[in-house]
Amino acid sequence: MEKIKRIGVLTSGGDCAGLNAVISAVVAAASKKGWEVYGIHNGTDGITETPHSYEVLTVHNFSDSPWPRLSGSYLGSLNKGVKMESLEEMSKRFAQGVKDLGLDAIVVVGGDGSMNIVSNYCKGTDVRVIGIPKTIDNDTPITEFSVGFQSAVQVCTQAVDDLEWTARSHNRALIMEVMGRDAGHLAMHSALAGSADVCLVPEIPYSIDGIINKLKAIKASGRNHAVLVVSEGIKTENGEHLSNKKNMVGEAVYGGIGQYLNNEISSRYKDFQIRVTQLGHIQRSGTPAAFDRLLAAVFGAKAIELLSKGETNKMVAWRDGHVQAYALEDVVKEGTTLLNTHSDFVKAAIDLGIYIGEVK
Repeated sequence: MEKIKRIGVLTSGGDCAGLNAVISAVVAAASKKGWEVYGIHNGTDGITETPHSYEVLTVHNFSDSPWPRLSGSYLGSLNKGVKMESLEEMSKRFAQGVKDLGLDAIVVVGGDGSMNIVSNYCKGTDVRVIGIPKTIDNDTPITEFSVGFQSAVQVCTQAVDDLEWTARSHNRALIMEVMGRDAGHLAMHSALAGSADVCLVPEIPYSIDGIINKLKAIKASGRNHAVLVVSEGIKTENGEHLSNKKNMVGEAVYGGIGQYLNNEISSRYKDFQIRVTQLGHIQRSGTPAAFDRLLAAVFGAKAIELLSKGETNKMVAWRDGHVQAYALEDVVKEGTTLLNTHSDFVKAAIDLGIYIGEVK
């Protein structure tokens, strides 16, 4: 295997707080080894499209700027799925782009979908790649935490705190709909941290009557307000998703479950006035939390260490208190990591009296 002289780094998928800290760590660790770093613009598009779009990155891009402390992606990201060309064609274009740019390896910062896409792009090629997990959903396989999750939890928890005050002022029950797709990590962590009264996640069935019973218990206790945190990916009481809409790669498009719950609860129970807040893309923003910056630092350093040792086609992961590396093929096989319904977080929510659904 040829000695590394130049690498690329790109961010793929939805943005999140901490991406710039990852890029900074990769550049710092690679520069220390004397490697040149190309920052690829707009995810894999910067490689597969022509003319290729990139810039040479040095430690001065970040040490003399606020970027590592900002959310979003300095390089821009790609969150529109695989283009309609065949996988074989895209793989060829990816390999050719890497060759055109003279890259000896590439570091991809992305979620489970990005790891799958890049893993497929690299099959049958000699492209060396290391993946770094990031997502506010925390559903990337194998790793216990992904960059961006803790920052999103902080944003959602702050929102729960803020809603508590207006709910108290108007004697209302406020529903906050958060992201997460089919995984309930973000909803569960923020509801538990924010002491919400109800937390609904895709992994646990619920009933409207169960929610109402919780609201009645709150009323009976003498409290006249409540906060409910619900994940965008939960289904209706009958087990159906609200919408059959799909994005260009066939993934379900979620949103609106908060309003559905408002309508259903309000039609059966009149003692609380209910309002809905759909938190939206603000969950991807905000100052990166300290833990996400720590993950960014150790993940970026580990990625460069692996490449320097000749290891490739792996994803770094946080497991059992330290950084490990797993084959991208195994990561893809593992599939999306859903919320463990027997986790300490779920058990704590139950023990603290949060209604999380019809737990068996």
